[in-house]
Parts: sequence; C-alpha cells; structure tokens
Amino acid sequence: MSYTAASQVVARQLEFFENRKVLVVGELSDDYPLALVDVAQSVSVFTTNYAYHKQISRSLKVVSHFGAELTADLDIDMILLYWPKAKAEADYLLSMVLAKFGTGTEICIVGENRSGVRSAEKMFTPYGPLTKYDSARRCGFYWGRCDNPAQPFELSAWFRNYPLTVAGTEITIRSLPGVFSHGEFDKGSELLLNTLPKLRGKVLDFGCGAGVIGAVMKTNNPSIELELCDISALALESARETFKLNNLEAKFTATDVFTELPGSYNYLVSNPPFHSGLKTCYEPTENFIAQAPQHLHNDGALIIVANSFLQYPPLIQKSFGECRTAATTNKFNIYAAKK
Repeated sequence: MSYTAASQVVARQLEFFENRKVLVVGELSDDYPLALVDVAQSVSVFTTNYAYHKQISRSLKVVSHFGAELTADLDIDMILLYWPKAKAEADYLLSMVLAKFGTGTEICIVGENRSGVRSAEKMFTPYGPLTKYDSARRCGFYWGRCDNPAQPFELSAWFRNYPLTVAGTEITIRSLPGVFSHGEFDKGSELLLNTLPKLRGKVLDFGCGAGVIGAVMKTNNPSIELELCDISALALESARETFKLNNLEAKFTATDVFTELPGSYNYLVSNPPFHSGLKTCYEPTENFIAQAPQHLHNDGALIIVANSFLQYPPLIQKSFGECRTAATTNKFNIYAAKK
C-alpha cells in the first residue's frame, strides 16, 4: 500500500501513538489508520468524506464515523489531525474535537506545507502548547496538548450566510467551512443557472455544495422532484440549511458518484468538482459523465458547467453520441447532451 507524504511522516513518529486510543480526523485519503492499529490501543476515524468513510469501513480494525459533526461517544486520549487545505475547515475541526474531548487531550497535527499547516502553531495557541517534531517530504508534524478549556462547539455558529440574486430569483445561502463557494457565489454556477431551460420531473443536482444550484432550480421550478447529492457531509448539511432557510424541499443523499443513487432522472445538472483536497482529481466527474446515460430516463438530459480548459466534450460525446455547447464565456462552458 502506498501512503501519502503526510502519512509517511506520521510513520516516522509512531512513539506518539503507542498504546494510545487514537481518533484520526481531517484530510484523509489513504488507509494509514489501518496501519496505526498495529501500535495503538484503538483507532477510530471521523471523516466528512463519504467515499473515504465507505473505503475505511470495509475493515473491521477501525470504526469510521461520517458526518458534519462527530456526535458518537468515544474513549479517546490522542487525536491525529490531517491538516485540510481550507484554514477555516482546520479551525472548525480543531474546535469540534477539542470541545468534545476536553482538557488533557493530546493532538498530533500533520500536513503538507502547501496546505498551510505552518499556521497550526498560531491557530492552536488558545488551547495550549504545540511543538514541531518533524519536517520531511514537504510536510510538518506537530504535537500539542489541550491545556485550556475549549469553547463549547455549536454547529449553527459555523454557518456563513450570504444573499444571492440570480436567474430571476432571490435566495439566501448557508454554508460551512470547506464547502465549495463558502460565503461567495461561483461564476460558473451563475452561468449555468442563467442558461438552464424550464425543468420537469426528477432532477438531480450532482455535487450540490451549499445547495445554490438546487435552491434556484427548485425556486424557479417548484413542481420538480429534486434530489441533491454530494460526497461531503459539510456540503449536505449546508444544502439542508439553505433549503430550510428558503422554505424549499428536496431529498439529500451522501454518495460517491452514483453508488447510492439507483434511480433515474429527467435531468442531471451539475457544476462538477475537479479538486480533491490539494490534488486535481478528474475521476469522479469522468465517472459521472460515463455513467450518466444509465441514470437518465429516455429523452433525459445532462447539463453541466465546466472550466473551458477541461476536456469534457469528448467524454460526453462518447457517452451520449453528442455534446452541445449551450453557452460560453472566456472561462466557462455549458455542455448539454440528451439520452
């Protein structure tokens, strides 16, 4: 098994985890928690990523918890935090776990320098000491202890609201740290919403983020049967809040591409992601496009927005036999195809 650079640095510091009850959180992408079982007394994982949760849950060695907030009662004395690329998300995770497990809890923080892990020392100051113990593979490894009581963690306090007027409708968006377009509106989504036709039947907002696209679609097409899906628990929690605030209804599903979506739709609409953490990752969108016809009714349509440099038209052409460019700017294109 090949491990990320961050996990390779953790493997150099195993004495911190010997006979400890470890909770692993943060930007996880490999199976290293399974290796920690060999030195730790116990290992649990908390992740906001549904695909990673399913991946790690295949093993009986580690118990994985998925959600926007860790609510399970766990016996923990050591936290291993993989530093996420969004500083606000790192702050969110620190606040959540240290409020839950309290003073005396030790923490190890690891991350790539380009993720901003160097800011961990300053961010951890309100809780207690944090010391750098290793630097290798362009990563930093820190140890700290929560000596000062953490403020109570209230999920509701972490949402950011912003008003939005687009495609002839006014709504308010609520989003959590780490969610796409957190606190701001993406221009690609704006182009997509201003281009969409009148919708009917079952509609899927794939990779819904904070629910911007879905909320506008539902407001402008109140009779549609709308489902929003995302791999991120933070995104889904944000989308639920957006819909609640705007008195809208929809179904929300955590899924890795179509794994939890057995049904068919009249429209698949998306501003699909092409980043996973710090890495550029096209695979989820490529799988989405390849499998899309299997999840559309006859005459159903795929409509997506993409950065103009992304080579999606050949993929759509291969899946559907056609790919139309419905709108274009100097940065974004709207691609559409019918089954």
